[in-house]
Order: sequence, then structure tokens, then C-alpha cells
Amino acid sequence: MGPRGLMPSPKGGTVTTDVAQAIAEFKAGKLEFRADRTGIVHVMFGKVSFSPEDLLVNLKALQETIDRNRPSGAKGRYWRTMYVSATMGPSIQLDINGLRDMKFTDAARGELRKIP
Repeated sequence: MGPRGLMPSPKGGTVTTDVAQAIAEFKAGKLEFRADRTGIVHVMFGKVSFSPEDLLVNLKALQETIDRNRPSGAKGRYWRTMYVSATMGPSIQLDINGLRDMKFTDAARGELRKIP
């Protein structure tokens, strides 16, 4: 319960009756994300130890997943900008149209350009 008496949210996948299955899902790569009040999605899609190609494949998969799960009530431009950063590092703006047009084979070769 913690010092403030707060309970974990069942929406986050942290409250479960089948602990073994939850651990197996997260070890297999289950990822949960949601937008904050301002519409920004904060999600980890890789680690420093990943190759640039693996990071790009993960980023492309994340972009396609967000597009697939777009709310039906969302109108207009869904993506405005995309930035990538380390936890406490500076951000780098990416070309969202370039990422959207990219195929997984291009992502595996590491072909995404950043916006200067």
C-alpha cells in the first residue's frame, strides 16, 4: 500500500490474480502505454544496448500500434511531432512522415532521417 495508502491501478496490469502469467507476459515484451492529459505518449521502446536497427524496428512497431489503436473519435492530424530522448538527455525530433512511410525492411536497415 505504500506510505500514502495508495493502491496500484488495475488498469496498469500490475494487479492480477495470476502472477506467473503476468511475469511471463512482461518478460515476453508486453508493453502498455497511454496518453497523458495533453496527448503525449511516454513509452520506452529500447535500451542503450540495442543496435540502431533494433531501435528503429521497435519505433516503427510502436508507431503502427498507436495508429492501429487510434480512438474512433480522434479527428484531424493524430501525429503532430515525434521526439526521442534518453531519460535525462536532450530530445531529437524525428520525421514522422518518414517513419510512417517506412517499411519494416527499411527499418531493419536503419533508414530514418532526423529533422535538423
